[in-house]
Amino acid sequence: MSMNVGSSSSDEPEVLMDINTTPLIDVMLVLLVMLIITIPIQLHSVNLEMPVGAPPQNNIKPEKIQIDIDDKSIVYWQGLPVSAQELESKMKELALAQNQPEVHLRPNKAASYAVFANVLSSTKRIGLTKIAVIGSEQFVK
Repeated sequence: MSMNVGSSSSDEPEVLMDINTTPLIDVMLVLLVMLIITIPIQLHSVNLEMPVGAPPQNNIKPEKIQIDIDDKSIVYWQGLPVSAQELESKMKELALAQNQPEVHLRPNKAASYAVFANVLSSTKRIGLTKIAVIGSEQFVK
């Protein structure tokens, strides 16, 4: 008994030893589609729950205190020149008030920056919270 091992005289085609990748590609495409479906849609908005109704009316208008610094770096409180000690004492009185007034600080363009910075830092140190720098458009060229 003999065995025929791979004779080239047979009429049968040769066996291909390559892997069939078509089913692998199909499985990968199905997984990709499933991934795309399960990812949540990214929106460019933030959902907020806003309160419904009208806000309460505030009939109390806050008092406004005007602090000016002129071109010679003199500090004015409501139009009257004051010294550094008077300015601090008046600011301390404002800080102790129940309803703090708005402080409008208006420096002149030619005023010394050190004086302006000193007044601004004094308001923060003393505890005034409603401060606005008025007239900043004069510094734009």
